Amino acid sequence: MFRSSNPTLKEGLFSDASVLSDGQVMTIQGAVNKTLIMLLLLIAAAAWVWMGVMPLIQASQQGAAAVAAAQGRGIALPFAFGGAIVGFILAMVISFKPQWSGYLAPVYAIAEGFFIGGISAFIEFMYPGIVMQATLLTFATLFCLLMAYKTGIIRVTEKFRLGIFVATAAIMVIYLINMVMGFFHASMPFIAGGGFWGIAFSMVVVGIAALNLVLDFDLIERGAESGAPKYMEWYSGFALMVTLVWLYIEILNLLMKLRSRD
Repeated sequence: MFRSSNPTLKEGLFSDASVLSDGQVMTIQGAVNKTLIMLLLLIAAAAWVWMGVMPLIQASQQGAAAVAAAQGRGIALPFAFGGAIVGFILAMVISFKPQWSGYLAPVYAIAEGFFIGGISAFIEFMYPGIVMQATLLTFATLFCLLMAYKTGIIRVTEKFRLGIFVATAAIMVIYLINMVMGFFHASMPFIAGGGFWGIAFSMVVVGIAALNLVLDFDLIERGAESGAPKYMEWYSGFALMVTLVWLYIEILNLLMKLRSRD
């Protein structure tokens, strides 16, 4: 039985897909290769947006802050919002049509790259240097958890899967309630605040997001063992990217809260 708290890796996915296999089966190395391709596409798209805004960041640091910030918002935010909307739509389509992932997953990576590049550039205006910190922490977390999983330090059991699933679902519900409250000009202070509880909440969310990576590693390994079709390599890479983007955003949010206390 396959279970992950990542909604794109739903239970029974690989077993259902194996029925549609055309003889070519998924491999761990294939999934790794597809993930790397998507990661490079995301980084390239984010870097393209970032380089377009970087001169404005430098100008703001040299004293022309008001003009540079206004121009930066005009460039960064459309990419951030556009990438987020396109990425969300593609994620929904891929989740329901995994067999299309070979075509849509790379486009999703580019859309998320625009989103990451735009939102990162915008936040860099407010907190110089924060993006590099968040990026390094994200990749360090990915590497450490992958090593912990491969060496058996972290073992994925049914109780472990269920615990992360429940915790992730609870976080999504809290975020949804907070979003609805936003329509009435209200919010949960412990989510956005930079006080003790706000930082504690963000640390918990970062931890849950990171542990979702472990579940994704395990699910992909099980999928390869079950003989899932080749296109599931792209789908698996897509699912990992969903978790990785979430982790980066949560780390960025945590660092912003910590910086706001200075």
